[in-house]
Amino acid sequence: MKSSLIIYEGKKFTVEWYIDAKGKSKAFEYFDELPLDRQKKLLSLVRLIADLGKLFNKEKFRYEGEYIYVFKPMPDRYFCFFYQDAKIIVTNAYEKKTDKLSVPQKDKALKLKADYELRCKRGTYYE
Repeated sequence: MKSSLIIYEGKKFTVEWYIDAKGKSKAFEYFDELPLDRQKKLLSLVRLIADLGKLFNKEKFRYEGEYIYVFKPMPDRYFCFFYQDAKIIVTNAYEKKTDKLSVPQKDKALKLKADYELRCKRGTYYE
């Protein structure tokens, strides 16, 4: 596995950035542009879920339906999904500016999830 995909390997889960077929990760690019204090907020949530196996605070991690979850370090949102072999794949991210979840961002997460699953099934994702 490419180590550049991995955000954190914990006792319960490994959390990774989704990488498209061109080798790019929009979620990582978003994260990488943030100030260090905002990066640390996500990383602390990632470490907690990866080590403990669950986040109990719905204000920090929430199920949004259709097998999509969201890390919620204010003001950012990181969409993700769980995959076999105890993986959490972070697909896309944005800065939340309204009270409602961004439907286009959730739709994007669903498309990226489908792409990931298809490429894994074909054996081409981790080349």
